[in-house]
Amino acid sequence: MQNSIVQWLESTAGEYPERLAFADKDRSYTWAELRRTALSIAACLKEKLPRSKRPVAVYMEKSADMLAAYMGVAYSGNFYSPIATDMPAARVEKIVQTLQPALLITTSALQENIGEGKTVEYTGPVLRFEDICGETVSDGQAKDFADRILDTDLLYVLFTSGSTGTPKGVAITHRGVIDYIDWVTETFSITADDSFGNQAPFYFDNSILDIYSAVKTGAAVHIIPSELFAQPVKLLQYLVDERITTIFWVPSAMIMVSKLKAFRNVDVSHTLKRVLFCGEVMPNKQLNIWRQYLPDMVYANLYGPTEITDACTYYIVDREFSDDEPLPIGRPMRNTEILVLDEQDALVTETEKVGELCVRGTCLAVGYYNNPEKTASAFVQNPLQTAYEEKIYRTGDLVKYNDRGEIIYLSRKDFQIKHMGHRIELGEIETAVSSLEGVSVCCCLYDDKRSKIVLFVEGNFTRSEINERLKELIPDYMLPGKVICADKLPLNANGKIDRVKLRQEHIG
Repeated sequence: MQNSIVQWLESTAGEYPERLAFADKDRSYTWAELRRTALSIAACLKEKLPRSKRPVAVYMEKSADMLAAYMGVAYSGNFYSPIATDMPAARVEKIVQTLQPALLITTSALQENIGEGKTVEYTGPVLRFEDICGETVSDGQAKDFADRILDTDLLYVLFTSGSTGTPKGVAITHRGVIDYIDWVTETFSITADDSFGNQAPFYFDNSILDIYSAVKTGAAVHIIPSELFAQPVKLLQYLVDERITTIFWVPSAMIMVSKLKAFRNVDVSHTLKRVLFCGEVMPNKQLNIWRQYLPDMVYANLYGPTEITDACTYYIVDREFSDDEPLPIGRPMRNTEILVLDEQDALVTETEKVGELCVRGTCLAVGYYNNPEKTASAFVQNPLQTAYEEKIYRTGDLVKYNDRGEIIYLSRKDFQIKHMGHRIELGEIETAVSSLEGVSVCCCLYDDKRSKIVLFVEGNFTRSEINERLKELIPDYMLPGKVICADKLPLNANGKIDRVKLRQEHIG
């Protein structure tokens, strides 16, 4: 039984030492090189931080070197927390205040941004990646490093802002990642012959699947240059050139490819096998374009917030859907229980009845780092039994069961509105709008002051034109009161539609 992810790295580096592990456009590591570098980092950290289980911030460009730093922190018995180079200074300040890093790993090029009054306002010890001791760590020392880690120790803290814009540090253990990746690699038959095309930023939990599926199996991870996600033909050609077999992207990245019909120019069907997605709702109209051009792929919709180690339910697409149907988020992953609770905390089992999705299992984070109040409000006692402590996580997402017993995501709890006497899930409106011809991306917000449903949509439409077409799909009381068109809706750093920015700029 595995206690830590570094035991995976020990095994993989032993079995596939010369195979490609991680690669970006400038640097690559074999598994043996990755292990050597990680152990050297760990030795430096152990010298500087004699006491383990400490937070280590990693402030680096997204790169293969950054992943090597993560592995080194893990070997040392500490836990890592990424600080992205493109994060606003105010957000970085809140992260540093919450995390209180014991040490920060960076590069010589970025060190000038660190210090009092700088982008990263941190004055503690700094380890430059280029200055990592070149000391060789023996196999015996490496085993000692690995054996000291418990599966309940933290592996990482990822800061998520949710819908509030205030970062919360989600603390995840080695066991949470091990359980998740064991399930992923078995369910999707990932082996050392696979290659991942990484889209997700390394501070976004979607990256966990790419990174640690590779660490466990010996598959390769290719870090796709971010600029290619604005050039769909070149993006698909990259997948062909690097012989990518598996992608796990946010739907916004997939939609960019499908709406521009890049498949007409590049055939990825000979190499790509699996198309996985997570992070936001995937409109069936866009997924149907992917399925039309690439019918032989395995398509899977994964669902879950950062607080449950990336994902907790899944649906492997096994049938046809019309453009205006919602795609199920499916069923619980192994060793995970989903509780759909109504407003009285009673279990929802009936078809079509709405409730909040709550999660139980080892996938749960241990809480929000240094934030007991937020932890206590989200990670609560299971109301269905009170005989002993058993935590569940309240996701704040509203769902229902369809007649197949599959879970259907509706919207965020805070996206449920009361309008004209009706309780409405804004996600249902978005599903309907996404199915309309000419619409690729949209989102709905509610203007409480003016009691209006506001629709944001890419394209050039009038409100009357949109509502005339929507009348066949949704009741009149759900029709948008205002339509705002844009050439491109803003995306946040994770690649999702930036609802906070839209609200600030257009609703207030």
